[in-house]
Amino acid sequence: MEVTKGQTGEIERMVTKEEAASRFGNQRVEVFATPVLVAWMEEAAIVAVHPHLEEGQGTVGTMVAVKHLAATPIGMRVKVMARVKEVDGRRLLFEVEAYDQKEKIAEGEHERFVVNLSKFLDKAAKKAQG
Repeated sequence: MEVTKGQTGEIERMVTKEEAASRFGNQRVEVFATPVLVAWMEEAAIVAVHPHLEEGQGTVGTMVAVKHLAATPIGMRVKVMARVKEVDGRRLLFEVEAYDQKEKIAEGEHERFVVNLSKFLDKAAKKAQG
């Protein structure tokens, strides 16, 4: 594993009605939903580190602490960035931020762990079998 402090990942997307808070039970609130924001932050973290993992490795999210600072209307673009803040063995801590076309809309931290994918997925499959 060659993940190092300072590595970054970024994604940029247009907010559509599919990402609106109203789709997550918050009726009539047609702005960018926090659950989607968090998913995009996780994706930016994955972009930052997955090219640096060894064959058979992946990462799994274990913690998210986010402040959603401002509403973003449908149709506006959002850029999400993740930066590796700390590497402690298999534990990776990211600083995450998001901006729409006008302002910073979110900030926080996200933790992921590097895992052996086959072992991780085998364990999940056994759990599903009871």
